[in-house]
Amino acid sequence: MTTISDLSDDLVSDILSRVPLTSLISVRSTCKKWNALSKNQIFGKKSAARNKFLEFMILDSSVCSLRLDLQGIRNDYEEDFVDPSMKLISIPSNDDQVEISQVYHCDGLLLCIAKENSSVFVWNPYLGQTKWIRPRNTFHRYDRFALGYDNNRNHKILRFLYDEESNESSRRTHIDVYDFSSDSWRVLDVNPDCDIPFYQTGVSLKGNTYFFGQEVTQATKVTEIETCLLCFDFTTERFGPCLPLLFYPPCPSFETVTLSWVRDEKLAVLYNHYVTAEIIEIRISTKIEPNAVSWSSFLTVDMSLVNGLPDHFSMYFEAKSFFIDEEKKVVVLFDSKEIKTCRYQMAFIIGDDGYFKSVNIGVSPNSQRKPGRLVCSSFVPSLVQLQD
Repeated sequence: MTTISDLSDDLVSDILSRVPLTSLISVRSTCKKWNALSKNQIFGKKSAARNKFLEFMILDSSVCSLRLDLQGIRNDYEEDFVDPSMKLISIPSNDDQVEISQVYHCDGLLLCIAKENSSVFVWNPYLGQTKWIRPRNTFHRYDRFALGYDNNRNHKILRFLYDEESNESSRRTHIDVYDFSSDSWRVLDVNPDCDIPFYQTGVSLKGNTYFFGQEVTQATKVTEIETCLLCFDFTTERFGPCLPLLFYPPCPSFETVTLSWVRDEKLAVLYNHYVTAEIIEIRISTKIEPNAVSWSSFLTVDMSLVNGLPDHFSMYFEAKSFFIDEEKKVVVLFDSKEIKTCRYQMAFIIGDDGYFKSVNIGVSPNSQRKPGRLVCSSFVPSLVQLQD
């Protein structure tokens, strides 16, 4: 009689490739062989998962997993094919009804913020573990967070405390850091060199978190505002200097720029030209450190010339979520689209040579009109244990 342990490695690997990441915890407990093969399937150097993009997205206070396989596009001898899959995720928590307003990603871990910042917890989707974070003082609805780690791979949480007692012109940034190793908060006596508005979220890369900041300069009696890049170093627990984005004309507004990742190796910045809003320009970092950055141009597209885009998307597009595929030389932009009585989440794949393909990802929850916000791209699972 054939048992599960008798199945060939190739067949088991094919089965595992079809199992959602958040369901692998049940599969891994089947037997030692399946546990070992599932780890190799995800963490092995030749893992098939490395050829796919696994993302997490916030949709209407819920977290969804999004898988896009772009290997079937831009092939010389095959018809274009993209295999999308979006699933609503049930996060194990103390409150089954918890609504999620923000999610921050770092190193295969997700820092989840409940609505109104009522609670905060860290979730490892691969291991199915959660860790609830007790505040030093009550979380405020306008507090902001970031997740990172130091050179010893010790994970930490950065918290910007909103000070409602001070006015906007004299408001000082109060910052705490939570250390996983000591399970405690500490107050940091640090401040960034420029302003980081409360609605800005950062991107984690190699353990550090990068934000957009605004520098205000006075030139010939004219006040100039320019957006720059700012890094928080989780090893030194200090902010680096303001780093240039080098777009021209300079971007004075946060609404025209968006940060993304390139497989946890590089940063990508998308810029909606301030004067000609239909033109988007994307740059990727060739060097990225807390105190230095250099850029190379990846893609420049005039959205008004892309055939097939919805009119509002090409004329009034505001960069919210995107990721790039360096190998295929494309950018994937996210938006929502109403078809008959339903609203769908869409992915628009655009290349510099006029290439365009739209992909229907799935129905938006509760007819949400705003596009989902991408939490991370090229997600790689983590074996980090979370002890609550």
